[in-house]
Amino acid sequence: MEKVVDLNLWQKAHVKSQAELNALFEEMSALYQTEPYANLSLRLNLLEKLKLALLRFQPQLQQALSDDYGYRSEFDSVICDLLPAIEHINYSCKHLRQWMKPSKRRSGLMLTPSKLEVIYQPLGVVGVIVPWNFPIFLSIGPIATALAAGNRVMVKLSEHTPHTNQVLTQVFSEVDNHVYVVEGDVEIAQYFSQLPFDHLLFTGSTQVGKLVAQEAAKNLTPVTLELGGKSPVIIAPDADIEKSVDAILMGKSINAGQICVAPDYVLLPENKQQVFVECYLQRFSQRFIEPCQPLTKVINQAQFERLNGYLEDAKTKGANIHTIEAEAQDRVLLPHLVTNLTDSMLVMKEEIFGPILPVIGYRHIHQVFEYIENKPRPLALYLMSNDKGLIEKVRQQTHSGGLCINDTLLHVSAKDAPFGGIGQAGMGHYHGVEGFRTFSKAKTVLTTPSWLPRARWLIEHQARFKQLLSKLFLR
Repeated sequence: MEKVVDLNLWQKAHVKSQAELNALFEEMSALYQTEPYANLSLRLNLLEKLKLALLRFQPQLQQALSDDYGYRSEFDSVICDLLPAIEHINYSCKHLRQWMKPSKRRSGLMLTPSKLEVIYQPLGVVGVIVPWNFPIFLSIGPIATALAAGNRVMVKLSEHTPHTNQVLTQVFSEVDNHVYVVEGDVEIAQYFSQLPFDHLLFTGSTQVGKLVAQEAAKNLTPVTLELGGKSPVIIAPDADIEKSVDAILMGKSINAGQICVAPDYVLLPENKQQVFVECYLQRFSQRFIEPCQPLTKVINQAQFERLNGYLEDAKTKGANIHTIEAEAQDRVLLPHLVTNLTDSMLVMKEEIFGPILPVIGYRHIHQVFEYIENKPRPLALYLMSNDKGLIEKVRQQTHSGGLCINDTLLHVSAKDAPFGGIGQAGMGHYHGVEGFRTFSKAKTVLTTPSWLPRARWLIEHQARFKQLLSKLFLR
């Protein structure tokens, strides 16, 4: 039987005041205190319930996402949003027993025979602020990891995905009051950031991330910020242009380029610039235009106008715009490649977050390193090359949240590796064991045998101990 969305639950999630939000937080904090250390069985049970709810509501989620976008392809919704969410739940379930085990450490000669270990304790109540571009994966991913670590969660969903929020509210209701959903406008989002969470994770723009961090700092709430920025693609002199185009086109066409790690601009040998542009547009046409493949839309009119404003700005400042001739559709933006660029153009100053791709030529590869290192450190960096020496140089001499070689985007889906930013692209990590530890308190536990009178010795024989320990260790 098809699951029906409970609108009463959805209405409850709509918070209308700071007082209501504070009351929800106090309620969740009280619930956490009733079970401050959830055992393995409970955590696995919650994760299984979350997974089954996602699978049951899959048709409604797909339709809701498409409704929020005006149209969103099934590939974008299922393969890039729902599937990685399920995969991360499965991975957490598989490894949770090992993650929860105390980590035995060496106490060292000074503390022998005391036993030293680190235990990973739940933090309490974790806040998660979700963006509109991947509302399933970017809510389920951190929530599943926080639940695996034994926490309760309050999640603020984006006001730009109201249809999806209705379904997600129903999904989260099936994990026994371990996840509370909050909806509301920008003002509610600000109040949400002010709550005294035990940890707060925000995914979104750098500009808003700074504001979230400022609000969280008032409570000394630790934050994980997954932001964005301008993620470059380096096409090396040895790279195959067609293969490079395929990798970049995948990263730029999924979700209409509305991805925090989407390729933001391309650096390639200047004598290959025209070939790249022609190949890119031809590939796109073959894949989407000729078979009349529907395209995921830009999320709303404001974003659509922002992107067109970038193009107009570039054009008025002397850039060349390369695109495909096709029938105009509401909020569908075809790929626009931009050449003859200057740093004063908005496409080179702002994160694009759409299907616009600046293309910059270089004469020598060393110029690429200078160019990238003079920019804010990106969330992702992409290199197209088989040159082992160059690959090693990029690995060691560039800074980015993640590095992907001969591919784009896919490092984000790796379950057994941390995902996070650096500098203006964010701070902290989640995914895998690093995510579990982000949402845990690593508590050091030193256990001394009760028969050992070490404390009395230290008090009564300080001079002897000072002499002995100095000889042993101050050398």
